[in-house]
Amino acid sequence: MIKFDFKKYQYSKLENYNLEEIVEQFKKDNKMAGWYDLDTSCVSEIKKTAQHIRENCDTFIVIGIGGSYLGAKAVIDALTPYFEKNKPEVIFAGYQLSSDYLANLLDYIKDRNVMINVISKSGTTLEPAISFEILLKFMEEKYGKDVVNRIFVTTDANSGTLLDLALQRGFKRFVVPDNIGGRFSVLTPVGLLPIAVAGYDIEALFQGASKAKDDKEYFYYTMLRHTLYEKNKFVESFNVYESKLDSFAEWLKQLFGESQGKEGKGILPISTVNTQDLHSLGQYFQEGKDILFSTTIFASAKCNIELENYHHTLNEVNFLAMQSVAEAHYNGHVPTSIITLDSISEENIGYLIFFFEMSAMLGSYLLDINYYDQPGVNGYKDILHKKIKE
Repeated sequence: MIKFDFKKYQYSKLENYNLEEIVEQFKKDNKMAGWYDLDTSCVSEIKKTAQHIRENCDTFIVIGIGGSYLGAKAVIDALTPYFEKNKPEVIFAGYQLSSDYLANLLDYIKDRNVMINVISKSGTTLEPAISFEILLKFMEEKYGKDVVNRIFVTTDANSGTLLDLALQRGFKRFVVPDNIGGRFSVLTPVGLLPIAVAGYDIEALFQGASKAKDDKEYFYYTMLRHTLYEKNKFVESFNVYESKLDSFAEWLKQLFGESQGKEGKGILPISTVNTQDLHSLGQYFQEGKDILFSTTIFASAKCNIELENYHHTLNEVNFLAMQSVAEAHYNGHVPTSIITLDSISEENIGYLIFFFEMSAMLGSYLLDINYYDQPGVNGYKDILHKKIKE
């Protein structure tokens, strides 16, 4: 169960936007609206493949960057208990260019039973391409001809260097849908295969997403964000009170940053993990420049630790801290919305995924910008490729 409090710590009167009309227009556009349909046709094959992987390796490496890994990592990190490794252990690579990371990874897996899922629509994105080149060589040397049974490729259905390689080598393939952008691809094979390999219920993710689609709570949140933007609140902090939700906040930063940060427009998404960040960024929030608002995600803990000296459980103290921060920030002219989860579960996480995806899309329409492209990302790529060639 999820509860929303969009009013208690807000002070802005909302503008009225016809968001139902935007949804209808969005569905008619249909170019990149595939994620809205919540297509479950791939679930059966993914569950079958994931079970095979779980039974035949102890280390599963997911190679990807941006939307090709952030969604899966967000869900897996959220659902995995602290100090526990998934079986098989899911490791992410291809999202940076650290020599030490890859060298240490190769050393770590040399005596382990490894399978790999490489995710890239084109196969040419530099960071995952380099990681895959290095890890494929390792796998060929370690497993010889059996490497064909240990590489799983998620890529475009019709073209691209990664597709060509998969067809040439006979690697099992999953498709990145043509009508779904990377940061909206969590509930496609891009995110679902790693999540299923980690042992989590991908059907429950869809159940939660479907409930969010029906509830339409994202309408109010979208209107709230845009109203605050019109009042020069240009920075939104996603605040979480469980560290395991930190990766989910990272996915939110990509979702909103890439969807809406264009043409000199958009809200800058940042994130905090509280209460630790209250002792650093909290000072700026309380008394810094008046450009901020907050969206807090609070999840009730499964474990209940009694604090005799405080006459509360630790979860209750954490909740009271969250309320106190919202009240203090409100007094300091930082509006706060609160989303409360009764637990961190597949259904609740699936709900939040669709909730925030809809808000990112709707907010982009209100800004009159294209929500599904990211032309600014190519800026560094063009310069880097030129320098490499030189």
